[in-house]
Amino acid sequence: MPEALQSDFSVHLPADPAGVDQDAEWCILETNGERRRILLHDYDELYRVPGAYEQLFYEQLRCDSPRVVCSLLEEVVTGQRRSVEDLRILDVGAGNGMVGERLADMGAETLVGVDIIEEALEATERDRPGVYDDYRVVDLTDVAPVDDVAFREHDLNALVTVAALGFGDIPPPAFAQAYDYVAEGGLIAFNIKDRFLAEDDKSGFRRLVEGLADEGLMVPLAERRYRHRLSTAGEPLHYVAHVAQKRADVPAGWR
Repeated sequence: MPEALQSDFSVHLPADPAGVDQDAEWCILETNGERRRILLHDYDELYRVPGAYEQLFYEQLRCDSPRVVCSLLEEVVTGQRRSVEDLRILDVGAGNGMVGERLADMGAETLVGVDIIEEALEATERDRPGVYDDYRVVDLTDVAPVDDVAFREHDLNALVTVAALGFGDIPPPAFAQAYDYVAEGGLIAFNIKDRFLAEDDKSGFRRLVEGLADEGLMVPLAERRYRHRLSTAGEPLHYVAHVAQKRADVPAGWR
C-alpha cells in the first residue's frame, strides 16, 4: 500500500462467515481504537479511511478484477492495431480511482470518472489526484442536464466498469445510460459475476447484455472467466470479463 494511503486503522474479517451471500458480507473496521461492523458494499465507510478499501479488497481478499478487465481491454485494442492512447474512457463506478489509475498508466488519452457517492470523489482527490480529466458524482438513472452535456462533450469512445454491476450498485438502466454516452464503434469493457448472466437471473443484466448482442447492437470481442476475489470465507468468487464493440444505443423501450 502506498505510504500516502497509510492510516491508523485495521480491517478484520469475520471468524465464521460461512453461508453469507456476497452482497451480505461484512467486516470489522477499526479506526483509532473504535470498532464498527460494516458491509463490504458500504463503500462510503471504507473510502473515508485512507487505505482501508485497498487493504480489505486487494490485500486480504486478493481482488484481481482491475488487472484482468484492463488487460483484456488492452489485448483487444492491440489486436485491432490501435493504441490505448486513442481511448477517451468513461470509468463507471470509478470509486477511489484504482481502475482509473491503471488506465492512466496504460496511457488513455482522456479519463472521465463517475460514481454515485460523494465519498468516492473525495477519496480519489485525496489518494489519486490528477488521475481523471473529469470526475462527476451522478446518479446515472437521473442525470442532470449539466452533467449530460459534460459527458457528451468528452466525445467518449470507451466505457470501463469494474466490479460494479449486478448487486444494485449500478442497475441495468444506469449501465444503459453510461453505454449510450459512448460513440458508435466504441469499446465496452466490464465484468460481472457469472450468476447474473445465467438463465435464472432476475437482475436484468442477462436480458440487457444478451439482448444487445442478439440484436447486433453490441458485438462481443473477448471474454474471460476468472477469480474475481476471495469471499470472506476464503472461497473463490468467479466473474466474467467482457470486451465488446458498441454498434448502436440501447433502444429506449429497453430501459
